[in-house]
Amino acid sequence: MNLTETILNFLESTGIGQFVQSMGGIDVLKYVAMYAIVIVLFYLAIVKKFEPLLLIPIATGMLLTNLPGTEMFHMDLFINDTGAPWNIQQVIEEGGLVDFLYIGVKTGIYPSLIFIGIGAMTDFAPLIANPKYLLIGAGAQLGVFVAYAGALLLGFSPEEAASIGIIGGADGPTAILVTKTLAPHLLGAIAIAAYSYMALIPMIQPPFMKLLTTKKERSIKMPELRKVSKTERIVFPILVTAVVTFVVPSAAPLIGCLMFGNLLNVCGVTERLSKTAHNGMINVVTIFLGISVGATASADAFLKLETIFIIGLGLTAFVISTCGGLITAKIMNLITGGKINPLIGSAGVSAVPMAARVSQIEGQKADPSNFLLMHAMGPNVAGVIGSAVAAGVLLSIFGAA
Repeated sequence: MNLTETILNFLESTGIGQFVQSMGGIDVLKYVAMYAIVIVLFYLAIVKKFEPLLLIPIATGMLLTNLPGTEMFHMDLFINDTGAPWNIQQVIEEGGLVDFLYIGVKTGIYPSLIFIGIGAMTDFAPLIANPKYLLIGAGAQLGVFVAYAGALLLGFSPEEAASIGIIGGADGPTAILVTKTLAPHLLGAIAIAAYSYMALIPMIQPPFMKLLTTKKERSIKMPELRKVSKTERIVFPILVTAVVTFVVPSAAPLIGCLMFGNLLNVCGVTERLSKTAHNGMINVVTIFLGISVGATASADAFLKLETIFIIGLGLTAFVISTCGGLITAKIMNLITGGKINPLIGSAGVSAVPMAARVSQIEGQKADPSNFLLMHAMGPNVAGVIGSAVAAGVLLSIFGAA
């Protein structure tokens, strides 16, 4: 082989060479569009500081999978046209780096581990002190089932519609667990939609909070919550795990891990494990999960008409879930004779603690001396439980656990 052939072979092996050789004009535009989306996600994460711990790994995964010649992720190893189950041995033999990381998504390990970390950093005391906040968490799941119905009308299969609907729960790990089971080919679009809307909560929720409440309602001051004993804190995660699993066994992986993490935090004898769960472990798993999920958003898989439908339905689900929580809180306010500020209803979605903070901010805009944060945390953590139960119901209906 002479020098000229060596140089040509090298040039052909570069990413630029492969890009030029394998892509037509339309394909080039697709990849340029994907790079633009990646830039937008990096901008939102770094400049605007919207959920940077989530969006930066996802954007990195999207970038890696759309760079020519990297061969780091192969979706065909996990999903094929024949419908045959994926083979972990084949992944080990033929896969790239991200293929190995994606095994944690495919097996459902990452979402469950993240729920352990979430449980370890979550204080359920506001919910224990006022269990009726569970009703608000349930009301805030309305968008899940409305979006499910909408997706069916747009021609999605029941499994795909269920995966799209769960975006309304505003819980990324839950959306990933449901989607990887029921509609893995939609994972990139659904995960990006779910995490993007979670990041944009401070922009999405306030207009609907103001639309559905009066200034008088937003100014309602709520009394301080009662003190919750250590015994109650310990019994709560054990009791919730048992009750929810008896009713919806398919929710056990998420609820069980969430409550296990919380038990590590409140029992008082596993401080090291609790710190590991909500610091080192959840950070590592978030990196792996974000890169893996982002890598599923290749240009061919992501730039489709169905992605636009998913983004639109996801936003609809999120908005309706917010409104469902607000309306439930308004009804409870009427029943209690004006003792509940309806603003805490918007916190019934599962985005902890951002949704609760938005309730606090809007309450203080109406009355600077109003402090709703702890009250809003009740529906907020109830929303975490609610979204996990909704996911379990959908998985149970479609025969997948």
